[in-house]
Amino acid sequence: MAGGARTFTAVLTRPDGQSAGLAAQLADAGCDVLDFPLIDIAPLDDPAPLAAAFAALADYALVIFVSPNAIDRALAQYGAIWPNALPVGVVGPGSVAALERHGIAAPAHRVIAPQAPADGGAPHYDSESLFACIEAAFGGAAALAGRRVLIVRGDGGREWLADRLRDAGADVHLVAAYRRVVPEPRIGAWERVHALLGGEPHAWLVTSSEGVRNLHELAQAHLTEAEIDALKHAPLVTPHPRIEQTARALGFDRITLTGAGDERIVRAFRSMADEAVQPATAAPVTKRMTDTNDSKSVASQPGAASAAPSSPPYVSPEPPARRGGSAFLWLVVVVLGCAAGVGGYALNRKVDRLDTTLAARQKTLDAQAAETRTKTEQALASAHQVDTQLAQLDGKLADAQNAQQALQQQYQDLARNRDAWMFEEVDQMLSSASQQLQLTGNTQLALIALQNADARLASSQSAQAVTVRKALAQDIEKLKAAPSADLTGLAIKLDDAIAKIDALPLAGEAIVPHAAPKANTAADVAKTAAATGEPRWKVWWHGFSAGIGEQLKGLVQVRRIDNADAMLASPDQGYFVRENVKLRLLTARLSLLARNDAAMKADLHAAQASLAKYFDQAAKDTQSVEDLLKQVDGASLAVAVPNLNTSLNAVQQFKSRG
Repeated sequence: MAGGARTFTAVLTRPDGQSAGLAAQLADAGCDVLDFPLIDIAPLDDPAPLAAAFAALADYALVIFVSPNAIDRALAQYGAIWPNALPVGVVGPGSVAALERHGIAAPAHRVIAPQAPADGGAPHYDSESLFACIEAAFGGAAALAGRRVLIVRGDGGREWLADRLRDAGADVHLVAAYRRVVPEPRIGAWERVHALLGGEPHAWLVTSSEGVRNLHELAQAHLTEAEIDALKHAPLVTPHPRIEQTARALGFDRITLTGAGDERIVRAFRSMADEAVQPATAAPVTKRMTDTNDSKSVASQPGAASAAPSSPPYVSPEPPARRGGSAFLWLVVVVLGCAAGVGGYALNRKVDRLDTTLAARQKTLDAQAAETRTKTEQALASAHQVDTQLAQLDGKLADAQNAQQALQQQYQDLARNRDAWMFEEVDQMLSSASQQLQLTGNTQLALIALQNADARLASSQSAQAVTVRKALAQDIEKLKAAPSADLTGLAIKLDDAIAKIDALPLAGEAIVPHAAPKANTAADVAKTAAATGEPRWKVWWHGFSAGIGEQLKGLVQVRRIDNADAMLASPDQGYFVRENVKLRLLTARLSLLARNDAAMKADLHAAQASLAKYFDQAAKDTQSVEDLLKQVDGASLAVAVPNLNTSLNAVQQFKSRG
């Protein structure tokens, strides 16, 4: 290589930290190296699926790692000794070296990987070659039917190998070990790229289809139209035909296919560096390098032909003038025809190039549109899934809040101590006693309720219980000192009066007693005559006439009745009179129990008036009933009933502080 070979720059686009060995080899070959990563390896957002898959390694018949990155990321998380009986499949020598770094190597472990051809041909390190090796290792892919296969890869990627294994009947599980993201190159790297695209000799190394797509996207965002055009015509070095196809679809037209292996890549860059010193004039074509094309074919130089013997010049006769003018015209026509043909050919070539460029750009736009459509659909699906999850989370949050409130209420209920429950019970007892006292005025029942509450509080030694007991003692003293009407005794008197009403005689039914006539015997006459000294016949006559007179007096009775209605009441009407009096007394009894003094007295007065109007006042039963009614009428129900506010306020103060 000429002395100025270091002016050729090799742009390496592998992920950061994975180009050190290749960069050293290129530097030894005399190339400048620019590290310009087009893919960045990032950890997973959720490593749980990978951890779950590695926890069940015993269930798998084969584990496949698609790249060294997958090996490094997955085994770093696994952190245990790999089972010797579990086969491992990898794509190329880089993955084999990565397995060796983690202690997985033959013969202790079974590693399935494509090998370089024995005839020295170009090796193929891809999914197709790995599938062929798996078939050979297991005696056919059908041997994996019904068995589980784990494929560890990045997020996304080709499904070819998984589809072939599924077609063979295997139960394939895909799990991601890392994420591929588009990095943002450094400003200094972009400045160097601008300089290279300005005319400095260089070439790009792209080792994945995704790297080519990322380069295209970054160029659209950071480069000018002229720089993008220069980039599309810049030399690209790629190790796999699939990457070449992707690059051509995106508009790159100078692509060198090297095959797998850093040695082949270094050899390609060295060849390009040599050509950069002596640039070729021919249009660049795609070169496919193999192990047999290291030497360059040298075009043979033809020897100089010997000079032909000279012959005497032929002198034509001078043509006439008219013939000379015709030849000139024909010459002009021929020149114009040639010029038109050359112009048409050039125009046709230009149109062809434009068609090719437009077709390439159309393919690029179609690919971008399809990719954008796919990403949009994925984004919409993700958004819909997020909305669904948010709705579920809202429902769960509402349920959690309701459960929290219920638990808080239960906690508050359970947090009440024994004294709180006791004061609740005392408060209920006092409230009931106060209501009964105000409604019935029964101080005895209220007194019993307060004494029971005091006995209930006696079991507590708290200061609040002592305070409430003091208030209870005050109310108990007030109840004991309060005057009370003997409602029970008065009610009994009314009951006695009601029971005697049916036996009371009406004024028109009273019977006047008279002496029964009695005839004097002979002995009585003799005794009377002896005593008076009168003759016996005279004594007998006086007795006989007196008897006749008494009998005559019994035939007629004269009485004083002030109310004429009493004499007009028939026996049937007397029944209703008695019932009316009893109803009055029953109403008075109800008013008595209700402590309605005015209503009770009104009913008593009405009953007394009926007794005086319709019943015999001379009868002892009538007089007895009137005496009972006068006793009830003389009693007063207007007694001031004390309240229990002192005790109730003491209990409420304790509850408000609690």
